[in-house]
Amino acid sequence: MSLKAGIIGLPNVGKSTLFKAITKQNVLAENYPFATIDPNVGVVTVPDERIEFLVQVSNPEKTIPTTVEFTDIAGLVEGASKGEGLGNKFLSNIRETDAICEVVRCFSDPNVTHVSGSVNPIRDIEVVGVELMLSDLEIINNRLSRVNKKSDKESIAEKALLEKIRISLEAETPIRNMELSDEEKKLIKSFNLLTMKKIIYVCNINEEEIGTENENVKKVKEYAKKENSEVLVLSAKIEADLSELEDSERIELLKELGIDESGLDRLIRKVYNLLGLKTFFTIGKEEVKAWTFKDGMKAPECAGIIHTDFQKGFIKAEVISYDDLFQHKTEKAVQDAGKKRLEGKDYIMKDGDICHFRFNV
Repeated sequence: MSLKAGIIGLPNVGKSTLFKAITKQNVLAENYPFATIDPNVGVVTVPDERIEFLVQVSNPEKTIPTTVEFTDIAGLVEGASKGEGLGNKFLSNIRETDAICEVVRCFSDPNVTHVSGSVNPIRDIEVVGVELMLSDLEIINNRLSRVNKKSDKESIAEKALLEKIRISLEAETPIRNMELSDEEKKLIKSFNLLTMKKIIYVCNINEEEIGTENENVKKVKEYAKKENSEVLVLSAKIEADLSELEDSERIELLKELGIDESGLDRLIRKVYNLLGLKTFFTIGKEEVKAWTFKDGMKAPECAGIIHTDFQKGFIKAEVISYDDLFQHKTEKAVQDAGKKRLEGKDYIMKDGDICHFRFNV
């Protein structure tokens, strides 16, 4: 399954600089609003040190890690829903993403202009939040105009839900903060509503502030805590510099900065974990491959991620845990130790499972 995240924010907050670091692509990142006009899409691997060991064990012809697809869109401004700036038409490019990363300016720099004239992260978050809610409200109202003409049981139930969401959005409460049942969430899932998505506030700070927590970051963390959202602190400029270095130079710079891993690696992990995603592996001489699955999925469902026939004709799953393989070093040694298992249709997959699926179609 493919994981997608959208990068949003006001102009000149560091969105395109961050995106450039993520994908190592040269996107337009200039010191003026609306530099990024067309949506940029890039794919980056999910950091997972377990793959290195699995490659040593299998010596495969190729290695395929899990990935995250990031989409960077043009900066929003207040009034975008009414056509201000470049408008909000670019929001459609992130409707199909699984999560949103909102870059928030928490740095001061007289050489980088702010569209509102001053640095105020909470005001910026609220401006972007209103634009997202107005975009969702447009979809809700359009849908309401359709179901209002119907009187069947399903349409009446949908209308009640849409009215509840409309009231919430008009009160400037995002859908993710509403109490919705699983059935209600399922009913509106196809609408790809933006304020229903999980969000991470990415606080962009000055390079010299790495390892510290300035007042702007504290304000964002306090705000995020109230709505149960995630926060990540990084310097987009440092991340862009790190992305240009060779591995050995990158490791050395991280040491100099006094941090264990880059902000980008932390961001990717946070997006992955935020959505309750895990990883299972398939290994062999042809390839070592990591597969993304949702926590709680059963073995047949995970087999179906590889191929629908695997799920349809599922018989059993041969399973080795990564920790057991790491301890015993070879698959044969794991089997000899009685740690290789045969699991059936009710087996709930675990992070790090190494699987071979038996099926018959």
